Amino acid sequence: MSDPTAPTSRVSAALEQARRDLGRLSPAEAVEAQRRGALLVDTRTAVQRRCQGELPGAVVIDRTVLEWRLDPTSPHRIPEAGPGTPVILVCRQGYSSSFAAESLRRLGVEASDVVGGVEAWLSAGLPVGDGPADVRE
Repeated sequence: MSDPTAPTSRVSAALEQARRDLGRLSPAEAVEAQRRGALLVDTRTAVQRRCQGELPGAVVIDRTVLEWRLDPTSPHRIPEAGPGTPVILVCRQGYSSSFAAESLRRLGVEASDVVGGVEAWLSAGLPVGDGPADVRE
């Protein structure tokens, strides 16, 4: 059991700050937003995707190049990352995606993430496939 009087770790405080204005989505809300034109971006590793499955219609972008691929003003952006296109990030559990969404928001991208990540997606009974993934480098 955790000690409620223990100080909050720096990473926990940073995560709380990152999530403050994100407007995070449930997995079902993410599917609906994707249906309305939002870009679903999967940042999980290849191993995680192999174990958990691929998300239908998602674009896979490695976290190391995410900002360059999704900034509408970047010469290295993917074509789907146009001005005004909402971006929904998803990772395995919904932690790193919150930090990624915060980073994109600083660039002016309308970004949010999925509460609970793919684990919540699977628990909600939403579809996954076995590939091939739409991997962007």
